[in-house]
Amino acid sequence: MTKKEYSLELGGKTMTATFTDLAEQASGSVILRYGDTTVLVTAVMGKKEKDMDYFPLTVDFEEKFYAAGRIPGSFPRREGRPSDDAILSGRVIDRTIRPLFNPAIRTDIQVVATVLSIDAEDPDTLGVIGASIALATSDIPWGGPVSAIRIGKKKGSDAFIVNPIFTERAQTDMELDLLLCGKDGAVTMIEVGAKEVSEEVLAGAFAAGMEEIEKIQKFQGELVRAIGKTKRSIPDRTIKPEIADAFQEFESRFESSIYNGEAGKAHIHALSDEFIKKVVETMPEDAKMAAQYFEERLEILMRQKAIDEKKRVDGRGMDEIRSLYAQAGGVSSVLHGSGIFYRGGTHVFSALTLGSPDDAQLIDSIEEKQTKKRFMHHYNFPPYSVGETGRMGGLNRRMIGHGALAEKALSAVIPPKEIFPYTIRLVSEAFASNGSTSMGSVCASTLALMDGGVPIAAPVAGIAMGIMYDSPDRYAILTDIQGPEDEHGDMDFKVAGTARGVTAIQLDIKLDGVPVPMLVEGLTKAKEARLKILETMLTAIPSSRASLSPRAPKIVSLKVPVDMIGMVIGPSGKNIKKIQEETGVTVTIEDDGTIFITGIGDAPEKAAAMIAEMTRVWKAGDVVEGPVTRLMNFGAFVKLGGKTEGLVHISEIAPFRIATVEEALAVGETVKVVVKEIDDQGRVNLSIKMIDPEFATRKGLKPSDTPHNGGGYGGERNNKPRGRDSRW
Repeated sequence: MTKKEYSLELGGKTMTATFTDLAEQASGSVILRYGDTTVLVTAVMGKKEKDMDYFPLTVDFEEKFYAAGRIPGSFPRREGRPSDDAILSGRVIDRTIRPLFNPAIRTDIQVVATVLSIDAEDPDTLGVIGASIALATSDIPWGGPVSAIRIGKKKGSDAFIVNPIFTERAQTDMELDLLLCGKDGAVTMIEVGAKEVSEEVLAGAFAAGMEEIEKIQKFQGELVRAIGKTKRSIPDRTIKPEIADAFQEFESRFESSIYNGEAGKAHIHALSDEFIKKVVETMPEDAKMAAQYFEERLEILMRQKAIDEKKRVDGRGMDEIRSLYAQAGGVSSVLHGSGIFYRGGTHVFSALTLGSPDDAQLIDSIEEKQTKKRFMHHYNFPPYSVGETGRMGGLNRRMIGHGALAEKALSAVIPPKEIFPYTIRLVSEAFASNGSTSMGSVCASTLALMDGGVPIAAPVAGIAMGIMYDSPDRYAILTDIQGPEDEHGDMDFKVAGTARGVTAIQLDIKLDGVPVPMLVEGLTKAKEARLKILETMLTAIPSSRASLSPRAPKIVSLKVPVDMIGMVIGPSGKNIKKIQEETGVTVTIEDDGTIFITGIGDAPEKAAAMIAEMTRVWKAGDVVEGPVTRLMNFGAFVKLGGKTEGLVHISEIAPFRIATVEEALAVGETVKVVVKEIDDQGRVNLSIKMIDPEFATRKGLKPSDTPHNGGGYGGERNNKPRGRDSRW
């Protein structure tokens, strides 16, 4: 095996790039190691061009359970479809490297990141850096390198943490988790999960991250100079002069047709179709080139109008939000909670469902061993939302990505399990789309949570910002971008948060990078928009409802000693199954003895009473009624609850001597007793005469001169009767 290694100190650890002939058929490959996490990244460019009108890039992120020293839990014991985490990791790589390719490429390019080993370090950042190294050192034409860093920050601390490990990121005091990608001093991609952090903190984190990125960029530059290959050429795709000539007929009405004050793309598509049809009449083979030329002219026009004239396609001001509408509930009493949110032509419906702790999603990934996820947000994007037909059902990467972004934005305000033990599922349906349905989902989901009575920490709203960019001195930031601005603009900057601070960010660009000051300006404008949206939402519902929907399940919780968990469960689950069958509840038992009982009506309280009685810890002075279960010559056993029994010694039945136990008590008879003591072996000694001195008299008993088998009265013998069975 041939091998070359290069290393860089980063965040107090060593990152090593190893080049071998292990994947020698790939156009470029590298094994990147940081700590004990290792990722192999390969890049391959096909041999032939394809007849298509888009750039064919595929990015795959492969999780292998051997990387964590585990065998998959699935029945075939091998990896199946990619997990949501793997899909999201692949999207991170894709969104970072895609803008740096020439969109005129029509040859397949595939990047595959395979996690070979995983420990405490994040494989996502290695995936991005590894993809950059594999591409930059290969013969594939690409505009990199580009680098990635993760920045964390703990609440109450001013220091930023470079590449925090999994356990650090999971700590409750970690208020910022930033994944930042960039090159040449500019940002190319951002992912943020935060707990209401300020824009000032984010600006500091961006700056700190860019310092680390420059170190990695320098490192990659050295690799390219050392082992980089000559890049393949890209075929010339110059637009034919005849197509430009054909456009002259539309030149006079091009601007007026585009800038007619209409929202959406319908009027733009109508003009585009008309132009393409005109070209096809004389040049039928050039329809795709005609479409490309129209898009180029449209982008030039929209950029010039926004930068020079502060003019937008739909006639809005640069900071103007489209018309808003918010509704909490009112859809159906069957739903546990619902929300509807409109922002212009983007209309989103979200439904809330509350379930028991057992309804939590079981996550089996290489990063964490079978954890439970109690808050889920799922996002659907049916084809009719954009006026198209298509296949229904199933998932795609976009739906998973948008759902995860909204989930991240809302996670910061979800109440902890100790306060609200429910499993929470939100489903957002994008019923109409004209720009940022993911941020619309954040707003609609917040309304659904509040309508359902979930005690969230604060309402969350989201907004998408855009940019038309020419240079650092010539640009225009757009608030609340709609479809054409998203498609033909240079940036999609989604920011979600509360009135106090940011909870999530996602940045995608079509440029080589965006300067940090420009993003900070975008954050400021996003905050202004977010506060306006929150005003509309709070008009619809000012706070979470005081009570849950009657259709939602009720959860009652209690805690039992850990050593009594087995008693509650019973042999082969006998006891817990009986409780669930009799009451119709679902019982969830945690390792620390916390028990959650989920059901409808008063069923949870009934089940809780049964468990409380079963696990009651008795103490002297407790009074209880229970049935007599056995009679012995020295006394009677009385059932107290669950499997607990206590002994009423014959001397504790009456305040006078009686001859036999049988003359006072019968099996099955219910009697009131008081706990006299718990002896040093944990046995419960009971008394009838201490709580009911007249008990024996009512039975017609009189003092007897016949000594009973329990021995005399008084002294230790009364407390330690002879002849007890083996249970005592």
